[in-house]
Formats: sequence, structure tokens, C-alpha cells
Amino acid sequence: MEKDIKKRQILFERELNSAQYQAVMHDSGPLLVIAGAGSGKTRTLVYRVARLITDGVEPSSILLLTFTRKAAATMLERAAGLGGAGCQQVHGGTFHGFCHRMLRRYTHLIGFPPGFTIMDQSDSQDLIHLLARQLEFSGKGKKFPSKGALCTIFSKAANSGSMVDEVIEGYYPHMAEHTQAISTLFQAYKDYKRAHALMDYDDLLLHWLRILREFEDVRRSISETYRFIMIDEYQDTNSAQAEMVRFMAQGHNNVMAVGDDSQSIYSFRGANFKNILDFPKLFPGTRIIKLEKNYRTTQPNLDCTNAIIANARQKFTKHLTAHRPGGSRPILFIGMDEEEQARFIVQSIRQYLEKGVEPGEIAVLFRAAFHSFGLETHLNRAGISFVKRGGMRLVDAAHIKDLICLLRIMINPLDRLSLNRVLLLIDRLGPKSAEKVYEALVRADLPLRALSEFKARAVWAGEVRELGGMLLSLSESSTDLQNLLKKLMKWYRPHLESKYFDDYPKRLQELEQLRAISANYQDAIEFLSDLALDPPEAGERGDESGKVVLSTIHSAKGLEWKVVFLISLCEGRFPSHFAESRPDEIEEERRLFYVAATRAKDHLYLCYPSFVNVQGAGLMPAKPSRFLDEIPERLLEVRRLSQVGKGQGASASKAATPRFEQKGVQKGPKTVSSGSKGNGFKAGDRVRHSIFGKGTVLEVIDKVRVKVLFDAAGEKTLRLDFTSLALV
Repeated sequence: MEKDIKKRQILFERELNSAQYQAVMHDSGPLLVIAGAGSGKTRTLVYRVARLITDGVEPSSILLLTFTRKAAATMLERAAGLGGAGCQQVHGGTFHGFCHRMLRRYTHLIGFPPGFTIMDQSDSQDLIHLLARQLEFSGKGKKFPSKGALCTIFSKAANSGSMVDEVIEGYYPHMAEHTQAISTLFQAYKDYKRAHALMDYDDLLLHWLRILREFEDVRRSISETYRFIMIDEYQDTNSAQAEMVRFMAQGHNNVMAVGDDSQSIYSFRGANFKNILDFPKLFPGTRIIKLEKNYRTTQPNLDCTNAIIANARQKFTKHLTAHRPGGSRPILFIGMDEEEQARFIVQSIRQYLEKGVEPGEIAVLFRAAFHSFGLETHLNRAGISFVKRGGMRLVDAAHIKDLICLLRIMINPLDRLSLNRVLLLIDRLGPKSAEKVYEALVRADLPLRALSEFKARAVWAGEVRELGGMLLSLSESSTDLQNLLKKLMKWYRPHLESKYFDDYPKRLQELEQLRAISANYQDAIEFLSDLALDPPEAGERGDESGKVVLSTIHSAKGLEWKVVFLISLCEGRFPSHFAESRPDEIEEERRLFYVAATRAKDHLYLCYPSFVNVQGAGLMPAKPSRFLDEIPERLLEVRRLSQVGKGQGASASKAATPRFEQKGVQKGPKTVSSGSKGNGFKAGDRVRHSIFGKGTVLEVIDKVRVKVLFDAAGEKTLRLDFTSLALV
């Protein structure tokens, strides 16, 4: 027996590095494993399970808690390959799954029947909606947060132990007027669940914690049953989960927590960054082992990521070193604006694809989903397939669709789907009424004029006429596309605030981003055509290997790619302007930047646009992200688009002059003045209109009127004293 144990120890020592081996061979007492990015934390957990089993520990006395069932199943399957089938008998699963099993056994202690019902998120939202209507907080004509937003607020309050008003003040200040009503609704929600034996996901944690707190015999029984407790991703635990682990380990304290304080990025889900920092206080005598050997990337990349996290105010100090040799410095790309940033990324991706890098090994990561909107149009135009994770694609977002539909109606007032979508934004106008409006437009020779003169006694008729008048006026104006969208947004904003009350500030920012993208187009037809390109087919991730990945950083955690681009690294974008006044959130933004940068296996690009579109202000100078400023210049290679393809490499420096071009100044078609003799046009001329796109002049009617057959919008008669045409 001793000989077998010795052989296993030799095997483990050969397969593991020194720090991993120490963690695996740790016998009893609390252990905190600080596992740096790419340092083999899963391997360490797998080997420790196998080591305990092969040393004779009863499998049923081991509890492995993870954040997904798949993670636990995978670990135990791998452990079984090392330590035998007994590893499959280890109790493994999620916190919620474990709490559910325990509550079925003990819930009678707190007055719940063992046959209680678990509500999923959809059930919770429906119940909140029902109660809000019963309390007359919501209903027809009333502005009140959606059931989804309320569910999020309630969950955050439950997980953090905060009061509802504290959550609203800290995260949803634009809902302040509803604070009292939301607090009342929260209490009604809790009372209803108790009266009807219902539990939501948060209750599974909180009720089990309550039992552990109040019943010493239960604590003793659990502690005696589970002699070894292991927790993966400990930095993602909330306060309830940390306290739960402490209670369950009373009497032996054989807890192994594995995680990385530098990758704690889920506070919006209730995760408490201080849990991992305070683990040694919670468990006196804790042994701390740091995994600092990185198996993912190369040392130049690690020098950069080490510098990023070095400035964290609170941390377990660690210095990652690479197992892999070689590597090149990360590239800092400085572009004129986000348009130039997108062109650089597309050009770089093409070069990697030509070198044989698989599309699925390339990722573009961003802080917020709307940061990639401009890039998406460039990738579509270049024919590069991509999949987007974490947040919607530009054209999938409901508020983006609303605005696009307004633009489509100007081009084709009989676009039934677009008209229906826009009309239903109007309060008290339903589907049947929308159909009546559409029928009136079908009968009219000039549909937009008919919309502006629509006759009905209904309370919504005035707003329909206002809509029609605005669209008619804009269609006859010489407004450029960017200003046109600005005016459409002015009409749409009250509907945006009403329809998406929960998060309209963020949605408004995304609409501004769409308007900024429009500056790169000469007319609405071309703009809409690019937006309407067929999106990548939705499917399982197994079908995504042939596509470049666009992802929010939160969705990228735990993943890796050969080539990674981090985009829009400027103040207000990253860190988000929402975090600027909150030091703790700035610290989490730094950790988020670290997580993003550690996803790269071979090549890391940090992209900074010198100008960005700011809501309500247009194109404005951008300050580099404070996190970029914290990286020593010697660790980066700086490039600009004007240098790409010209052999500029390591010699490029920050002194290089960026290639600036004046926005809005274009060489090309000249606008013909209506004041010239005969108005300057003749039949057969090819022209371009800011909304309707390219077309051919059919007839010059007089000095101020021309008839044009547009390629996409059909035949239009235009007055040149209200609009302008450009010869192509």
C-alpha cells in the first residue's frame, strides 16, 4: 500500500509543477489557492480529488462546489481517469443544486413543506408583474420598471443583503421616483412566496444559510458528512455562499478554495470581491499557495498583464511567468477614431487568415456590446463571418430596430412591417388601428402626406399626424444622414424612455453610436443595405469554429484565443463612465481589463481611438484609458493604420504622427445648385440623394422640380428648393 502511494506521489510530482503539487498534497486545514490566469487551476482541483480518493478518503465525504454543473462533471470525469471510478461518487455540483438537495431534507425546519416549488427566472418575473398590477403600480398608461429590471433589483438586494432603496440609489438612480413602490413590491413578493411555498434561485441559497445559522445539529451533521470541501472560482462567490461554506466546515475547516482575486468581475451578479481577500480571516490558519506558472501565453504578454494588475489597490500580489518560450510584445494601435480602429482590425484579421490562422482562433473583445457595432458593418462588408457573444448584434437590439424602421418608412412608406412597428410605439394605438392606418396609406398617391393628414377621432390620431408630418418634412429636406437620424431620435426619445424605462440611458448611448456609424455613408440606402446584410447563422458553439468571435469581456472569461483584439480603450468606454465616481467599480474595471488581456495565447492588440462619438456632443477627443497609461511604454509596440503594410514593426514609436482626415470633407460628387440655369440637371444624369441613394433623372420638370427613378426607392418627384441632389 505504501509502495502504491509512493508511486502515485512520484507520478503527481512529475505531472504537476511545484505549487500545484503542494496544493494537491495538502492534507487538512484551510487552503487558499490563488490561481493566476492560465495557471492550471482545474488541473489542480482534479488531481487533488484523485489524490484524496487514492489515499483512502471516502468519496461521499468530499464536496466539490462549482458554478456550473458541466464544470463539476468534467472535473470528476477527469479525476476518475487518475484515481479510479470512485471519483465519480464525489458530491459535485453548483451551490444552487447542493442547496436544493439540502432544503428538500431540512426545509420543514423553517416552515416550508418539502414539496416547495422552485421558480425559474421567467416565473419570478411573471409573479412580480402580477403583483405590480395588483398593487396598481403598473398598468395601462403607467410608467413603471419592467418585470425583468425589478427581478434584477430584487436579486441584487437578496444576494448582497442590501435594502432595495440602497440598490436603486447605487445602480438605478433614474428609478428613484419609484423607490417606495419597489420596496413595497419587494415585500409583497417575499410574502407571496412564503404563503404559496415558492422559492426562487436566490431563496435556495438564503434559506439554506438560514438553516445553517439557526440549527446547530444541522451544521454538525453537514460538517461530519463532508470532511473535505473544495470550491472552484471562489472569487465569484457572494456573501451568503462564503458564510455557508464557513458553517458547513465547522469542526474540521478542511476547505480548499481556488480562485483568482484579479479575475473577480461579477459584482453585478452579487459576487463579493472581498470574499477571497478575507478567506484567511474567515478561516484562521489558512495556508496560501500561489499558482504563478502560466501555460497559456508568452512572457511579453504576461509582462503587460502583470503591469495591468500591479496597480490594483487590494490584491494577493503575484507575478505570472510563462511556461512557453518566445513571443512578441503586445501591440498598441492608435487610430484616429473608431472607424479607423475597425479598418485596422479587419485588415489585421485578413492577414492572419491568409497566414492560416483559423477564424475561431481570433477574438475581438469589448467592454459593452455597442462598442462593436461599427466593426460589425466592416466585417460584413469584408465578407468575414463572425459570431457575437454577450449582448446583441447591432441590428438585433429592439431600440436599434425601432430607429431603423423610422428610416425605412421614409424610403418606403408602404413597408408594412416597419410601419406597424413604429405605429405600435404610440400610446393606446393597437394592432387593429395600425392596420387601418396602413390601409389609408395604400389608397393614397402620396403615402407620407396621407400619414400627415390621417383623419380619425382616436386619441392617438394627433401623434400619427405628427409622425407623418415629420417624416414628410425630412424626406423633402437636404439634411445629411447623421442629422436626419438625430431628428428621428428626437421624435423617438420619449417612446424610448417609456418603452425601455429600465435602461434607456444605455440604449440612448447605443443609438448615438449608430448615428456615429452613419457618418461613413453618403445616403440611407447604402447605410441600410450594410445593416441588413445576412447575419451569421445562430447555432451551437460547435458550429462557430469557422467564425471570428466578437465578445463582451464578461462572456469571454475562461476562454482563450491565439489572437485577441481589445477595442475602444479610452476613458468613458473602458473604464465605463458609469464607474467613474465609484472607486470599487474602477477597481473591478481594472480586473476586467486584466481578464481580457489574459485571453490571448499568442498575439494581443490594445486598440485606442483618439476620437469617439459622445452622446449629445458628437465626435470628441478621447483620453487613453487610465489602464493603458499604467503599462510601461517599453512593454508595448505602437502602431498606427498609416504604418500597417509598410514594414513598420518594433521601430514604431509613440512619436509617430497619426494620419488625420477632416470628418465630413469628401472628394466626390458636387451638389448642383437649383439656382443655375435650367437647374443644372438633364434626363439621364446619375444622381445621389442623402436618403434615397443613387438614381437616374427621368425628367426635368422645371427650374425647381425633377423626377428621379431611384435604384432602391423607386420614382420620386423632388423640389430642389427643399432638397439637394449630387451628380455622381
